[in-house]
Amino acid sequence: MIDLEAPIVPWEGIGNIKLYSTIDELKKIVEDKDTRRFEYYENLVRYEVPGKIYLFFNLINRKLFKITALEKYQGALFEQIKMGMHIREVLQIEPSFQYDEFEEVYCSPKGIYIETDAEHNTVQWISVFVKELEQEDFEGGNW
Repeated sequence: MIDLEAPIVPWEGIGNIKLYSTIDELKKIVEDKDTRRFEYYENLVRYEVPGKIYLFFNLINRKLFKITALEKYQGALFEQIKMGMHIREVLQIEPSFQYDEFEEVYCSPKGIYIETDAEHNTVQWISVFVKELEQEDFEGGNW
């Protein structure tokens, strides 16, 4: 079950869902009638629990490598950063975020991406991911 008020913890997880969990361990969530599956790239899949979270899996090792909190998520990052907060406030709380113009997200070396609403500059999504995401053989599942 997803706890929509649980903390967002970099390198660990969101909503009491842990990074590195397998698809089988999260079977109840990924097979729920409201959950939608989207395949992208050759060995990667995203499950969407509408309005709540995205779960990204590598299909070779079947492990969860990224979790994205969406608009209905109420938990906080660093006990303070929440959905709808203006990016100026976020940067005051956590100055390690830098804007990536290519990806159009704010990135922190602490294992977090934040996507903002282009019109209002407010937090729209918060993602945490595994450290191995940037490795050359990541898609091959060797992690």
